[in-house]
Amino acid sequence: MKAMINFILQFGDLNKRQTEFLLSKVETLEFKKGDYLSEAGKVPRYVAFVLEGVFRFCYYNNKGEEVTNYFVDEGNFVVDNEKFESQIVASEYVQAVTDCKVLAFNKKDWDEISDTIVGWEMMKAKMVKKCLTLAMERRSPLVSEDATTRYLSFIEAFPNLINRIPLSYVASYLGVTQQSLSRIRRNIR
Repeated sequence: MKAMINFILQFGDLNKRQTEFLLSKVETLEFKKGDYLSEAGKVPRYVAFVLEGVFRFCYYNNKGEEVTNYFVDEGNFVVDNEKFESQIVASEYVQAVTDCKVLAFNKKDWDEISDTIVGWEMMKAKMVKKCLTLAMERRSPLVSEDATTRYLSFIEAFPNLINRIPLSYVASYLGVTQQSLSRIRRNIR
């Protein structure tokens, strides 16, 4: 819980009572590899802080191919934020890539925190902005670079993930086939 509080305190201040109130609203959840925190076609139920493990955002394109859009690992919040806040049906999946342990807030408690802690909305906005900025910084090079450069950028952006997640997800994220990724990896060594 300390890791989550330290993360939040980057975006504003909380006194002892506010911190205790926040922690009273959280529940610890565990997800097995392959489980979903949020599913396409359903309203997201939680915003969660990742204590252990890796999640990925993914969807199916118009050809029925699975596309990995993003990864979230320890020390970060994971949520389909727009859909969670609006309580509308998600179009993406948020799936556990490894066994995961999170601190989760349901919508009712998340809203109660906003209604109770002065300045929470601003802190939330700053957290969302940081997450979106980080996602853009990690994704932007992938648009215009060749596959080898995209792979090297992936390793730089997610240094702790390469040995923890299936290469099929990495290939999907990079927009290459698994065979191409294997060739790129061989050529780099």
